[in-house]
Amino acid sequence: MLLWRLHTDLNESLRERAERLSLRVVGICFLALALFISYDSIALLVRQRAPKRSMPGIMLAFASLIVMPLLARAKRKVARDIGSAAMKADATQTEFCMWLSAILLAGLVLNAFLGWWWADPVAGLIMVPIIAREGVEGVRGDRCGASDSH
Repeated sequence: MLLWRLHTDLNESLRERAERLSLRVVGICFLALALFISYDSIALLVRQRAPKRSMPGIMLAFASLIVMPLLARAKRKVARDIGSAAMKADATQTEFCMWLSAILLAGLVLNAFLGWWWADPVAGLIMVPIIAREGVEGVRGDRCGASDSH
């Protein structure tokens, strides 16, 4: 089975079709995430309901700020080594996740330590256009980051 997969990976048209499909699936997931975050953030703001304080969430967002750049760099190297546009796009997505983690961390910290209940849903709404743009690019099959030379 592994030999068959390696052999089909050498088939340019099969590989290109798999990469386009992968980009579209990721794009759909990002669009669904943008819709969910929009709904949840707006509901919290309308109800003026404070989200729960989450020390594990703060620690996870902080860890993401450390891990994501390292992971993005490793993915870029793999993408370059195997010549995969989908993997290079995934590396770009990982880098973009680092920025989302920074926004998330700001909202969580402002809520937890300053009591700004609205900071977390506002942080979510700041993320929505970024996530949606990436989703649209993925659905279109755009290779976000595939042509840059990072």
